[in-house]
Amino acid sequence: MSIDQIIAEGTAKAVKALYGIDVDAASIVPQATRKEFEGNLTIVVFPWVKAARKAPEAVGAEIGAWLVENEPAVARFNTVKGFLNIVVEPTYWNKVLEHIADTPDYGVEPVTDASPLVMVEYSSPNTNKPLHLGHVRNNLLGYSLSRILAACGNKVVKTNIVNDRGIHICKSMLAWQKWGDGATPESTGKKGDHLIGDFYVLFDKHYRAELKEIAERDGVSAEEAEKRSELMAEARDMLRRWEAGDPEVRALWERMNSWVYAGFDETYKRLGVDFDKIYYESQTYLEGKEKVLEGLEKGLMYRKEDGSVWADLTAEGLDHKLLLRADGTSVYMTQDIGTAKLRFRDFPIDRMIYVVGNEQNYHFQVLSLLLDRLGFKWGKDLVHFSYGMVELPEGKMKSREGTVVDADDLMEEMVSGAREVSREMDKLQGLSEQEVAEIAETVGMGALKYFLLKVDPRKNMLFNPKESIDFNGNTGPFIQYTYARIRSVLRKAAEKGFAIGDYSKVTPNDKEIALIQALADFPATVREAGRSFSPALIANYAYDLVKQYNQFYHDYTILGEEDEATRSLRLALCDQTSRVVKTAMGLLGINVPERM
Repeated sequence: MSIDQIIAEGTAKAVKALYGIDVDAASIVPQATRKEFEGNLTIVVFPWVKAARKAPEAVGAEIGAWLVENEPAVARFNTVKGFLNIVVEPTYWNKVLEHIADTPDYGVEPVTDASPLVMVEYSSPNTNKPLHLGHVRNNLLGYSLSRILAACGNKVVKTNIVNDRGIHICKSMLAWQKWGDGATPESTGKKGDHLIGDFYVLFDKHYRAELKEIAERDGVSAEEAEKRSELMAEARDMLRRWEAGDPEVRALWERMNSWVYAGFDETYKRLGVDFDKIYYESQTYLEGKEKVLEGLEKGLMYRKEDGSVWADLTAEGLDHKLLLRADGTSVYMTQDIGTAKLRFRDFPIDRMIYVVGNEQNYHFQVLSLLLDRLGFKWGKDLVHFSYGMVELPEGKMKSREGTVVDADDLMEEMVSGAREVSREMDKLQGLSEQEVAEIAETVGMGALKYFLLKVDPRKNMLFNPKESIDFNGNTGPFIQYTYARIRSVLRKAAEKGFAIGDYSKVTPNDKEIALIQALADFPATVREAGRSFSPALIANYAYDLVKQYNQFYHDYTILGEEDEATRSLRLALCDQTSRVVKTAMGLLGINVPERM
């Protein structure tokens, strides 16, 4: 039993004995005592003040006195208004550490047949360009959230919806036909997604030149020039032919998309993310259209005179939403409805989470209402995990102008940077080239992931690659280096024949207690990260934990400690700290090196 559970159950017994109130111990959640007060854990007593008919401080004092007398884990207490601050008996922290060591998968709740099924959608790329920095944050948030939710005892299905149809796809296809000269990934030596992205940029370049020429030649406005564009007319014609199933257009579409998927797979693999199920817009948009028409028949939607289909959401405080255009073609909302239909058919979803940027907040408000109206039981409760945008010091990115920060280039830059910083700090001595390459990959990718995940996901952020690779401060490399240091201590202990023996009678000092308490906080941190959908809580917990460890490591000898029991306590602290750091970083999708 954890120290939190012991204090919670003791408090429930105290409330029953003192005031005759039956309290579920699970509803009592001890919090870490604020640093300005004496104590390890704090209980809020306000819920029982009314029934006790006493002032909050008096209730706290009575419960505290009862615990000191009846609960061996409680040494003393103090009260501040309605807050009962509890000091845990110092030697009891040894039992807490033993409990942590004896708990398989510490901090991770088991998944059972009765566990709810949560589906998490992330990535959602377009097949007309490679993944960029914005996709990197999306993928890392979605993947980490999936791991955290699984650690909270949920069945999790990781899913992706690929936007593989539409006018933007046709622009790349048309550019390849006109100016590609038969180029393939093999003939150019380029990843397929990069090659297709080049043609998307090339289309825009020719399109802009055409608009300028039309405007100057005919003396018309930019809007009128767009209407007269032959290039855009060709792209729209290609889209119509695609929707009509034209064999030639479909064959080209399948060929070029296959290049993109191969490129995506390489990027996903290096990024360390994966999916349990991938859906494609080309397979879902007709399902969405069918569902919308079904809703139309039931009077849930309405048709305008021009033939377009709409949903009236004014009763819910929104507006009218277009679902099918006058020519019968679908919009993004229709596609999302179709995808939801297929997912509900494929999985018994209890909760659906969409990891999508905050510019789509309105879209998901509408989608939630429409899914609920169409009969999806989880529609009203769907979660839009709305995250902020990520930018570089240079500013925003634009796909059409080819100024995006490419995901592959970024990852390569991070790994190269990690190698150089490690070499400058003389951390690669005695390692083979293969080991150097592996460590550079681990540190570079860890720096990238940690920097993007440590920020509250709901906030916009500025990504600074150089700052992220720093081996000091709140960075991935700092945590990874501390982990490697701990593993080095444990290897040296094994070489000296030092094993972890009995430390139950040792009285831990303040820094050892602080470190044990930090370890004890891990399960609650995981639960809160899952409840609030915030990988940042795990990231910053890992940073605070290694800071605590480094203070302990700096102030006390471990291998040089002559008292065997004290040495055993400190080795146990090293062992469990490394274990929790590895688990926490794993929830972020970050590897930690055994040596650095």
